[in-house]
Amino acid sequence: MPFTHRIATPEDIPALTAIMNSSIAELQKGFLTEAQITSSRTVMGIDTQLIEDGTYFVVEEDDEIAGCGGWSRRATLYGGDHTPGREPALLDPAKDPARVRAMYTNPAFARRGVGRLILELCERAAAAEGFTALELMGTLSGEPLYRTYGFEPVERITDDRGGAPVPLVRMRKAVTV
Repeated sequence: MPFTHRIATPEDIPALTAIMNSSIAELQKGFLTEAQITSSRTVMGIDTQLIEDGTYFVVEEDDEIAGCGGWSRRATLYGGDHTPGREPALLDPAKDPARVRAMYTNPAFARRGVGRLILELCERAAAAEGFTALELMGTLSGEPLYRTYGFEPVERITDDRGGAPVPLVRMRKAVTV
């Protein structure tokens, strides 16, 4: 059965948080140490602003959440509700790239097209609002997917706000839909 998708609602938050926690714990293995995985929880997680803005997608198979992710017209590049340094200012589609945000795959659905579907949904929605570029802050485990989708690395950073330094890569692509 093909995946379906819908816009997330506040009622989804507990289930989405569980998917995010599972994704962080399982899909970062092989890319990050246990200390980095623990540290990454400071800069990853639920961003309820995306849900409030109606820009966060839930991908499902039958009634099971296969993944989630969204895009934003706001300046915050990455991080959850609890992450310091968030910037809710609205972006200008004429000059700023839309942000692809908070992508997580249920480990039971990894490498089955969930991430690609979310990227397609985000790109179409951002294009409909006049954005001509997308930007994201990716994890090392997500970088291969983003490259395959056309994103190019712009900058590599480490975020140590959670203790251990977590490597991240800022990536960008032109909107092509």
